[in-house]
Amino acid sequence: MSLDATLLEILACPEDKGPLLYFEDESSLFNPRSGRRYRIDDNIPIMLIDESEIVDADEAARLVAKAETDGIEPTFAAE
Repeated sequence: MSLDATLLEILACPEDKGPLLYFEDESSLFNPRSGRRYRIDDNIPIMLIDESEIVDADEAARLVAKAETDGIEPTFAAE
């Protein structure tokens, strides 16, 4: 089950307040600026910095490439 589109439009990284990339098939949201990944448990995004994971450079590159390949857009347009 995917996250509600309205919810996705307002989700931002709690650390830098910027947009995220939503990977439905990996149940996660990713901040490409900080390398932070937030998990989604039972359709609930866990948006706590202390609960997030900082991914290594290889994983960050994989996620950015996957977003480009799969046409995944940020949760909102950054100003």
